[in-house]
Amino acid sequence: MTSPYSSQEWLLLTLQQQGLLKTASSVSEAVAQLSYVQIDSINVVERAHHHVLYNRIADYQTSLLDTAMANQEIFEYWSHAAAYLPIADYRFSLWQKNALKQGGKHWFEPEHKVMREVKAKIIAEGPLKASHFANTSTAANTGWWDWKPAKKALEQLFMQGELMVAHRDKFQKVYDLTERVLPANVNCEIPDDTEFARHLIYRYLTAHGFGTVKQIIYLRKNIKSILVKTLNEMCLAGEIAHFTESDQAYFYLPNLKPITSIEDRVWLLNPFDNLVIQRQRLKQLFDFNYQIEVYVPAIKRQFGYYSLPILWKDRFIGRVDVKADRKAGILLLQKLTIEEGVFGTRSKSSDLEEFIAAFRYAVDEYAMFNNCDEWELVETNLFSDLLVN
Repeated sequence: MTSPYSSQEWLLLTLQQQGLLKTASSVSEAVAQLSYVQIDSINVVERAHHHVLYNRIADYQTSLLDTAMANQEIFEYWSHAAAYLPIADYRFSLWQKNALKQGGKHWFEPEHKVMREVKAKIIAEGPLKASHFANTSTAANTGWWDWKPAKKALEQLFMQGELMVAHRDKFQKVYDLTERVLPANVNCEIPDDTEFARHLIYRYLTAHGFGTVKQIIYLRKNIKSILVKTLNEMCLAGEIAHFTESDQAYFYLPNLKPITSIEDRVWLLNPFDNLVIQRQRLKQLFDFNYQIEVYVPAIKRQFGYYSLPILWKDRFIGRVDVKADRKAGILLLQKLTIEEGVFGTRSKSSDLEEFIAAFRYAVDEYAMFNNCDEWELVETNLFSDLLVN
């Protein structure tokens, strides 16, 4: 079957389904549309989960996420990484939790004695953080993986579903018994493999518009065979459709239709944003090579420690490395890099002034989001005199 849309129409459908072209009215609506929002601890600027929601909710405040958690509209668990998920999807987290209870491994081998002791303390004392437990390890601390036994036990109990994150205190998880956190009306029936596969398929295609098997199961284990079988059954039933391009099968929901135009706007996206997290898809769809350089040695970085992809209308045109100097109230644009050939020379670029205006507005708004009163451009390969704040 041939594609029903052009490459440009698929691109616009993706932006549409990613919630960038029409703002959501609430955190729960945005999380449901995206299927998950990844949690990350880096805070050189506002953290990733808040940044993702900021780009999709008008007048977003970080307190809105706390409120959504308190109102039990969302919950924390594992997607392809730590994430906020719609509470309506809780039962589908049970598929992985059940597998772990039956002997599956997440990060560590379970230490059942410590797990029993940790759980007993929470039963007796109520919600607790890892810092409430003494470090009983005698081993020297050599890195992140040398978590104390109680922290490992808390995470294992959390991953198995016996504990939930009730809330966070200065970004630290506060754990409690699942039965004391989970709303009573939530469906807790464990899905079978086919139900779970259908869930992944619908969530991915709703959030992205279309995708391949590899993209749908991104960083998930032990699900490919049943997902392929379920995709074929759904295609035969007419629930989803597919087309083939360059010997690659793509699946989509036939009721989704792309928009025909896009506003003149710049989005500064987070490195962990749902639109850019699958780098191969980003390259294929937008012809944009992106890598976060947090994990790259400083001497080898090309674009900066925490560079944000810059989306202008329907094109990724560059990156900007950012850091909030919170004491001074200044957002530092440490390095702005525009892709080669986007504007050419100043005299020949009819788009340059249009981009500069949209970019300045986006940076002004992003600075305020980071509680900065102003911003400063430190280095750029663009015409810097046009970007002086």
